[in-house]
Amino acid sequence: MHIDTSKPHPARVYDWLLGGKDNYPVDQRIGETLPEQSRRRAARNREFMQRASAWLARRGIDQFLDIGTGIPTEPNLHQIVQAIRPESRIVYVDNDPIVLRHAEALLVSTPEGATDYIHADVRQPQAILDHARERLDFDRPVALSLIALMHFLPDTEDPYGLTRTLLAALPSGSYLVLSHGTADQHPDLRQQVEDAYKKGTIPLRMRTRAEVEPFFTGLELVAPGLVFATEWHQEGPAPEQERSGFYVGVGRVP
Repeated sequence: MHIDTSKPHPARVYDWLLGGKDNYPVDQRIGETLPEQSRRRAARNREFMQRASAWLARRGIDQFLDIGTGIPTEPNLHQIVQAIRPESRIVYVDNDPIVLRHAEALLVSTPEGATDYIHADVRQPQAILDHARERLDFDRPVALSLIALMHFLPDTEDPYGLTRTLLAALPSGSYLVLSHGTADQHPDLRQQVEDAYKKGTIPLRMRTRAEVEPFFTGLELVAPGLVFATEWHQEGPAPEQERSGFYVGVGRVP
């Protein structure tokens, strides 16, 4: 599948922010124009994903649907949860051809478990669900992971409706794990961030806390609720508190 290196892609910009090498000059130029704090905030966001996934695995969740996977950066979600529950099954989804090229790294499962990769877009929820059903048992709880994804969908693409469609297919006891970009803690940097992505023709819709809350409508928010990335933890020592560019939360399907 052809990779267009003339246009930046959010997954590759995120890879650059995390110190990865699977990106191109066009992605690097976006990253270099972002505030210098962006790299640290991307790392703190990924650490939230790791903490939340491990916590869910310890609570017995052994099925994960991860949409907006991004470039494989260890530890990946399947490595985290299969270390706790080797029988876990994970389905990854992304729309960037470079992620497809690296999908083999996402498919190294434990013998007891399984992993799969779908080349698809979150705007195609039914196609994702149809494929995911081939690997996951939708009669048992599934954790839906939407990490640093929905802020790339403008309001006109109905990100709330897409999330509800995905959650409606999941049984009681399932979970939503979500992180979403915000400027609430650094309004002074908002314009710089928006301008950087605009130059790359990447739509960006950072949202306030009140605008992120609707993603969890109808769900039971797990403590500590909808908080900044470094404020969410369940076990062990609390992360170091610092300003964050992400709201995060975990919600249970009643």
